[in-house]
Amino acid sequence: MLLHVRLSGWACWCLFSGVFSVFSLQQRLTVNLNGKWRLSNSNGSLLLPAQVPGCVHSALQQQGYITDPYFRFNDVSYRWIALDNWTYTTTFTLSAELSVKQKVLLVFDGVDTVGSVSLNGIAVGKTNNMFCRHDFSVKDLLKDGENVLQVGLLSPILYASEQRKAHTSYVVPPECPPGVQKGECHVNFIRKEQSSFSWDWGPSFPTMGLWKGVRLEAFDILQLVQVSSVPLYSTSHLILITNLFLGINGYQVKLWWPNGHGEQPFYRLTIRGFQDEFLIFKYPPQVYFRTVELIQEPVVGSPGLSFYFRINGKPIFLKGSNWIPVHSFQDQVTPDVLKNLLQSAVDANMNALRVWGGGVYEQDLFYEICDELGIMVWQDFMFACAMYPTETDFIQTVREEVVQQVQRLKSHPSIIIWSGNNENEAALATDWFDIPASQRPKYIRDYVMLYVDNIKKLVQEEDQSRPFLVSSPTNGAESEQEGWVAENPYDPHYGDVHFYSYILDCWDWRTFPRTRFASEYGFQSWPSFSTLQPVSIKEDWSYGSNFTSHRQHHEDGNQQMILQTALHFHLPNATDPLKRFTDTLYITQVMQAQCVKTQTEFYRRSRSEIIEGKGHTMGALYWQLNDIWQAPSWSSIEFGGKWKMLHYFAQSFFAAVFPVAFEEDDTLVIYAISDLSRDLKLRVNVFSWTELDPVCTLNSSMLLVPGGSAVAVFKQPVASLLAGCGNCTRLTCLLTFQLEDDSSQQGPTNYHFLCSPKDAQGLRRPNITVKVEEKKTCFSVTLHSDSVAPFVWLDVGNIPGRFSSNGFLMVSRNRTVDFNAWRPTSVAELTASLTITSLRDIY
Repeated sequence: MLLHVRLSGWACWCLFSGVFSVFSLQQRLTVNLNGKWRLSNSNGSLLLPAQVPGCVHSALQQQGYITDPYFRFNDVSYRWIALDNWTYTTTFTLSAELSVKQKVLLVFDGVDTVGSVSLNGIAVGKTNNMFCRHDFSVKDLLKDGENVLQVGLLSPILYASEQRKAHTSYVVPPECPPGVQKGECHVNFIRKEQSSFSWDWGPSFPTMGLWKGVRLEAFDILQLVQVSSVPLYSTSHLILITNLFLGINGYQVKLWWPNGHGEQPFYRLTIRGFQDEFLIFKYPPQVYFRTVELIQEPVVGSPGLSFYFRINGKPIFLKGSNWIPVHSFQDQVTPDVLKNLLQSAVDANMNALRVWGGGVYEQDLFYEICDELGIMVWQDFMFACAMYPTETDFIQTVREEVVQQVQRLKSHPSIIIWSGNNENEAALATDWFDIPASQRPKYIRDYVMLYVDNIKKLVQEEDQSRPFLVSSPTNGAESEQEGWVAENPYDPHYGDVHFYSYILDCWDWRTFPRTRFASEYGFQSWPSFSTLQPVSIKEDWSYGSNFTSHRQHHEDGNQQMILQTALHFHLPNATDPLKRFTDTLYITQVMQAQCVKTQTEFYRRSRSEIIEGKGHTMGALYWQLNDIWQAPSWSSIEFGGKWKMLHYFAQSFFAAVFPVAFEEDDTLVIYAISDLSRDLKLRVNVFSWTELDPVCTLNSSMLLVPGGSAVAVFKQPVASLLAGCGNCTRLTCLLTFQLEDDSSQQGPTNYHFLCSPKDAQGLRRPNITVKVEEKKTCFSVTLHSDSVAPFVWLDVGNIPGRFSSNGFLMVSRNRTVDFNAWRPTSVAELTASLTITSLRDIY
């Protein structure tokens, strides 16, 4: 068999691998079995239609057997669903065209999770891994006329429990999640979405269903199952891999670049398969070209090793966040939802997302959009915060999972690294599970067997084009030297670091680790009232209600938010209960946004310097981008797509050009951070809390800020700065500052408070008036204020959409922002729905 691959001429070379079933001279015939099936529970008391792809919870809701699973306490009320066994049934008629084919496969792209498949009453096979595609040969089981296909699904909770009971030799921790999560036990014994048994930001909904497509595939001689491309840049090579030919000629190839560093061009290939001069298939994939290296090498002036990514030979600072499952029920994740979230990431100047290891390997569309938008993806394998069994059956299904997922995903240039697990090295090294010292070697052996001897080996056999890390956080190459489990995987001199501290003052940059790469950090906040309202009732709308306690799955999380907020802000004290509640939601978002801003600015300014042996930070991925339901969490985007204040802040602190300020020994220092090479100067405005005109203005001289650097452009003791500005004191004045070139401002304006806002003298309640007008493609909202107003927040309730700016410091009398609505609306509706809150309005 001969297969031709043509790319309209470029000087490069490309590895291709193909997966074939050796059987289709004639065209492959596919019969789609998606659509309406029948669903029943174990005792037959429930019988209902069910959509495939889908899950049991979605079917029950769609048919009216249950209400919204996210409503109030339904996550606990509907626990019975996952404790039952369920059966999906469909019938189909065998066509004449299909019956004459030599080979017929029954293909399940995804079964969640433990299933038994039968066709016409005859057992076909079993499934036990949500992340695997399953193919069953059924040619001999088909009959003329009506065929009956059944998939019986076991309770994942009971299955996991039985697997745990069967593992008698030693405990594989953790046994159960913390009680505050209201979750289920032993999720590490079942290969399904780990967070479906609960997490500290999400509910327990252990799903069951046919969560991806089902079909029959019929053919005669040969079937092309999959083609994966792994582009590697070179100058003039031709390589033959697995009977696949790539013919290349012509001139220089265009490279794929991350967002903010270039474009994302692709090329169309035509793959044609011939046998005996007959064309038997034709396949037109997109191919991208880029290289990626993870650089871990000695750093001048520092112990340890560097840790940064070089894309197409250029060091890139990763700016972004962490991605969790978009919904508890994957069938409810629509293309529009994915596009909105990923576009939101790009619109906040992000260039990277980490697909976290306790969720799912995302659908193809996710990675396709990331390819198009230039979003680099740090891809975890789906293991998180646990030890895992290493019995032969478990290892075998993991091996199949890894091979299938790498083959499916490795063609995407957006994926720049594979990572074996989330926090499992750290869990072992820092003894999360109180493992006795005498038993520790056993768990380390299991760890190495799973992630190194199996996953790492398989990944590197399948894909040599991108790096592999065994865990996150990790010391990387140093962890390998220490036998894959470092003594301190959080060592800032190596690898990546996860860091959380909820009690220490988040405005104090000295509390943050000056790490090589920050892959997790963050603070919680509550979502908007408009997001909570549909899943709650009036009695829930107070910070001390049973609902707010139930929705919080992080131990002491609600109290931690209040304590952190109170360090710098007055707490809401309205006498109206609803206003006090909504004001509290607002102030938690202010706190979160300011905390993450401070920490991210610290990481961005640490990229070009080594201080006390630490620094050269080359990545900031805060936790987390999105929400799985309506609840308090670390997210910057609420369930439903509404931006929190943090996400608006990210537009600024991830900007390509941005100034950041901090104090050290009562001296104000301002850095210019730039992804671009520019001559820049700094303008500093000093404002009184009582006035909208600057008290004074300071200007620096022009200075070249090289691309990919952070450079100090201003340094002055705070006392001397204020002495030159009239009657300013730390309590009465604040600073704004911006970078400029010879002609205009470059990047957003930033600010620096000289005291906590709760101590500010002269800060008063602003009288903000507003006018909404309709423009061609959006609405404009013009604000007028008679005083300085920090953290001005515009909210239009349940009208979906996004402002061009929000949560801002208003130091001008007038400011206009745009609102892009995601559904038809009007000036009248927006004006009626619009509320404006600033810091002084809540006390």
